[in-house]
Amino acid sequence: MRQLPEDKFNRRRLISTYFSVVVSISIVLFLTGIIGILLINSKKVADHFKEQIVMTIYIEDSAKEIELKQLQKTLTINSATKKVNFVSKEEASKRHANEIGEEFMEFLGYNPLLNSVDVYFKASFLNPAMVSKLSKDIELYTYVNEVVYDKPLLELLDENIKKITFWMLLASVVFIFVAVLLINSSIRLSIYSKRLIIKTMQLVGATKKFIRGPFIKTHLLMSTLGSIIAMLGMAAFTYEIQNRFPELKIFENPYEPALVFAGVFVLGLGITLISTFFATQRYLNLRTDAVN
Repeated sequence: MRQLPEDKFNRRRLISTYFSVVVSISIVLFLTGIIGILLINSKKVADHFKEQIVMTIYIEDSAKEIELKQLQKTLTINSATKKVNFVSKEEASKRHANEIGEEFMEFLGYNPLLNSVDVYFKASFLNPAMVSKLSKDIELYTYVNEVVYDKPLLELLDENIKKITFWMLLASVVFIFVAVLLINSSIRLSIYSKRLIIKTMQLVGATKKFIRGPFIKTHLLMSTLGSIIAMLGMAAFTYEIQNRFPELKIFENPYEPALVFAGVFVLGLGITLISTFFATQRYLNLRTDAVN
């Protein structure tokens, strides 16, 4: 039996409506999930950047080896220290030569650089006051030429970490609100196209529960599909971030990303269930002459 053109049109419109609902759910849940992952890992991100700040101690050429070893030991046992690296003047000259693209010692005839010690700090201890005090204490050593660190960057980083966390939290709330609006609008539009079917079934004696059931089942299936697509995108994003920044150790505690993934799935199902219930209820409660 051949399908009428009108039937083909209705079928294509139905598929298009379902497709738009799935796409809306997947995109909104994906963005919400990404914000959730970033929010949970915001402390790790902040700690990562804080631990990249280095304090460099330049040592006089007249310094004795025992004095240098004592300085390194003092810095190493400091509870705030994460790592201490000694950089010889020869190694420093090689680094500078690579950066500027030419061997500057060839035309100078000597190495003007100094031996240095690079100090990296643990993020939980790092703050401008601590680094400033340590810097002043180290400068008192007679064999220390200079202590250098990026003070403006440290102060800016310390000041903005709380702001970034606040804005990420606010963004997550906004995305959840947007998720509710968009998913609800898509589902209401989908059910609106079947309002005549809903009223017809009601007129022939079908109960509200019987009418509502298939709509809830269909939209929950679409929500599940949209959630799976969103979670696949989130998994790819998280995996890529972990590969690019292994220091973040996102999967060190697998319960954290698992919590976000579960939250996205439950959020999608919850919004869909509530939206479908109230959207169908609206047309079930309308008078027959008000449906059109």
